[in-house]
Amino acid sequence: MDFVESTVEADGERLACTVVEPSAPARPLTALLMHGAGSGDRHRCLPLARELASAGCRAVVFDFAGHGASSGTLGELSLGRRARQARAVLERHAPVGPLLLVGFSMSGQTVADLVRMPELGVRTRVIGLCAPAAYAREVRELPFATPEFTNTLRAEGSWRSSTAFETFAAFGGRAVLVLPETDGVIPPGVTDALDAALRARPAAPYARLVLPGADHLLGRWLGERPGECARVAAELLAGGD
Repeated sequence: MDFVESTVEADGERLACTVVEPSAPARPLTALLMHGAGSGDRHRCLPLARELASAGCRAVVFDFAGHGASSGTLGELSLGRRARQARAVLERHAPVGPLLLVGFSMSGQTVADLVRMPELGVRTRVIGLCAPAAYAREVRELPFATPEFTNTLRAEGSWRSSTAFETFAAFGGRAVLVLPETDGVIPPGVTDALDAALRARPAAPYARLVLPGADHLLGRWLGERPGECARVAAELLAGGD
């Protein structure tokens, strides 16, 4: 496989990207893998991207603004900016064709935000949600460093107004929910509500994987366990696209 490094100008920032090209492309899908918040960056997603590429699926990973090698400040980032940056990366590296969207932690919400965009929703065949989060719709455009963002997150049950639940309940493609055995970050109610939304689609394929011994930092955990990483990749591609 080949690794192609690039930068994408998006949302006023320069985003660092890595495209993993399979040696023998065998699938029409392009996978976009998105890291979580905090210290996350694209390198956390590379082990899973490599597994997907080994199976013939082109994969793209990138650093959101304020992360890794991208420009910008983390405190100025918002959920809305994350979605716009991800869309710009897709416009550059996967402007056409079916999509597999994979989000770790905070990027579970970003997957939902992308699927809600009509031009991307119709192209998305598979979603992978890895220890996913969901956020109140009221905080979408609030910079992470603002007190309003933090105070809303701390409010009991604020996540219930997230657009993720209705978006995933209406998604007609394959969905894979990947959960750690122990998650000290995501409230159990969020996970249960996401699971219920995905199960509410009687005609759409759905798989739920619980990884024994894993914690919330699934990208790092999978990178240290090639066998488990290969298992997740196989589940994401099980639909045959």
